[in-house]
Amino acid sequence: MTLDALRRFYAAEIAAVSHLTSQRLVDAFARVPREVFLGPGPWQIATGFESENPYRTTPDADPAHIYHNVVVALDPARQLNNGQPSALARWIEACDIADGDTVAHIGCGVGYYTAIIAELAGATGRVVGYEVVPELAERARGLLAPWPAVEVRCDDGSAPPADTYDVMFVNAGVTFAPPVWLAALRPNGRLVMPLTFQMPLLPHGIGAMVRIQRTASGDFTARLFSQVGIYGCSIARDPAHEAELRQMMNPTAARRVAALDTSPHERSAACIVHVAGFCLRAAAD
Repeated sequence: MTLDALRRFYAAEIAAVSHLTSQRLVDAFARVPREVFLGPGPWQIATGFESENPYRTTPDADPAHIYHNVVVALDPARQLNNGQPSALARWIEACDIADGDTVAHIGCGVGYYTAIIAELAGATGRVVGYEVVPELAERARGLLAPWPAVEVRCDDGSAPPADTYDVMFVNAGVTFAPPVWLAALRPNGRLVMPLTFQMPLLPHGIGAMVRIQRTASGDFTARLFSQVGIYGCSIARDPAHEAELRQMMNPTAARRVAALDTSPHERSAACIVHVAGFCLRAAAD
């Protein structure tokens, strides 16, 4: 099977598993060469943290091994991986990236999913990748050179950005959205990020993906749309929030989330995840 056929098969597999509705996103998965971003094979495929050996080695360097819905190690010693394609696909689709959008990708790693985002933003769009690990940021710069609209910054994204964005996609677990992120959203701007808390025996956090959108009036809608297991962000984490975030795991409560309230207020029956400056609440009566 040719590489082009492998990538088309892989994109179709991801679309089926993730229930994608965006053909543009499926086509982006089919175009971006995953093997380039993962480095030369054989590759280490994640088998699960509960396994005695968390990785298995592919028999050889045939790219067919990594054109499946599998997690591939970037640095096995640190359990640093290129994320699950079906999960990332669903989260990226929730960003609703349009041609010409300006997008921030916080936690871009080596840039594979940043390249897919760049395909969606198109030639007239702009993508800024933030990566806190210097060697990953440098690697991403080189790998993303074929996408001239992409800039990679070795930065944790905590400082007030010089730009504003149509989309901000966060690829590491947080417990709240820093005010600088919300302020950087343009009208109708979307922020998609994983809200996570730690559980015993798990090396990563678990929780839910949240999609926040700035309205024309400057308020924010919000909805929880996917469970998530992911390693934590270097910023935007406060362990004191974790007890509140556990409320997200109640499906009835999670379905009620409709808005983000950043104003100071006392907890009420409408508050589902009540964190100072970051309260996910039900729709107003």
